[in-house]
Amino acid sequence: MLAATLLFIFVLASFIGVEIIGKIPPTLHTPLMSGSNAISGITIVGALLAMQGRYHGAAQVLGFVAIVFAMINVVGGFLVTDRMLAMFASKKKTPGKQG
Repeated sequence: MLAATLLFIFVLASFIGVEIIGKIPPTLHTPLMSGSNAISGITIVGALLAMQGRYHGAAQVLGFVAIVFAMINVVGGFLVTDRMLAMFASKKKTPGKQG
């Protein structure tokens, strides 16, 4: 019974997440990436706690997978944010060039 309830919550959360993300305009995706970095940081902390010594087997495997995916999200988010900020940075003129 508990497994069916947890599966139902997972499927419902996945459906709602896809619906919410699908309705966000593309111009807001990059700023929201920075917010998702904070959420991924929380995921990493939770996965590290799951991988501690008191849980065994599937919890440790799922914790490792969660850390890998969350780190991919964090690094990708920082790269996208850095690229976005570089677009708005003032361009320095190189010495010797006029214009």
